[in-house]
Amino acid sequence: MPHLAPPDDEYFMRLALAQAQKAQAMGEVPVGAVMVQQGQVIAVGHNAPISTHDPSAHAEINALRAAAQSVGNYRLQDCTLYVTLEPCTMCSGALLHARLKRVVFGAKEPRMGAAGSVHNVFGIQSLNPQTQIQGGVLADECAALMQTFFKARRNPNPSPLREDALRTPECRFEALTGLSQSSHFVSDLPTLNGWRMHYVDQGSHEGLTFLCLHDSAAWSWVYQEASAVWVAAGHRVVAPDLLGFGKSDKPKKASAHSLDLHMRSLQALIQRLDLQRVVLVVPSAQDALGMRLPMTDASRFVGLLSLGETDAKTHSQAAPALDAPFPDKGHRAALDVVASFRAAPLPAEVLDFWQHAWRGRRLDLNLSVSTHGTAIAQEAVKFFI
Repeated sequence: MPHLAPPDDEYFMRLALAQAQKAQAMGEVPVGAVMVQQGQVIAVGHNAPISTHDPSAHAEINALRAAAQSVGNYRLQDCTLYVTLEPCTMCSGALLHARLKRVVFGAKEPRMGAAGSVHNVFGIQSLNPQTQIQGGVLADECAALMQTFFKARRNPNPSPLREDALRTPECRFEALTGLSQSSHFVSDLPTLNGWRMHYVDQGSHEGLTFLCLHDSAAWSWVYQEASAVWVAAGHRVVAPDLLGFGKSDKPKKASAHSLDLHMRSLQALIQRLDLQRVVLVVPSAQDALGMRLPMTDASRFVGLLSLGETDAKTHSQAAPALDAPFPDKGHRAALDVVASFRAAPLPAEVLDFWQHAWRGRRLDLNLSVSTHGTAIAQEAVKFFI
């Protein structure tokens, strides 16, 4: 018979599943957790050991830390933790130390589970006080999310290439370092229609998020120097490649590209990653794509950093890296058309937004990130922090 759980348990477990989906979007094992006190969510957490380089950054630990800060106490005696996967030994010990009243999990973990699968830390009678443990809440849904994730890991090409697009061979990027080592791909956003979009995502989620848009002569690689500074300062860097650029799929026909397509794709990626406290980095204050981006959800954005676009001299100096995504003419279908609509004059409603509706900070630097990445990043850290 299926497990019957109280309505509140299923409700809070669905919130934990939403956190697990955030972890999955980041390339992390999809485990999510929600801490509840007196019927109210006081903290959430999801797996982040890969992105934070922290082996202890499990969903349960991240939720514990956030909850303790929220209530101002390292004891959480009247709290219940909902987590999509049976806790491991490390997390079980931490939950016991926090004196949680109750732990509710979804799917069992037959290899590492410490709440009954491998052994039961919570069942040690000599421990005092005891933490109640309950498993199996929305177990099928929690397990399905894990199975989907690991099936995709076993099949490294879950998004087949559409016949109307090209995909740059990975060997073209082997000599490059920096941001290319933090690659993520997404193809299931409704706006992508099956095309695969590449983005870089690295650094801590505790600070600002620098959302970096490349210009029409470059791709995400140009932010490698700036990214190193921002990540070292405790911030996150997300640098997408527009369709037709970088490691993203390249539609063969120039007519496939439009301002609306690229705008909606970026908006969908922002929502998928749930980016907050965003400093938007645009190649120019006249970029018709980037300058529209905060208008639909301004609450996510706290800053604007506008730069100088890549010029011909800069492109010549960095040609091997900037040209890596474009082995032949067929891969370049997007360049001219995207450059054209991004250079179009900003309409009155965009100008009005930045003059009257924008509430964040703004820093304009007429410098190319290709040649002044470190200086730009250092100036931005001083300005926005």
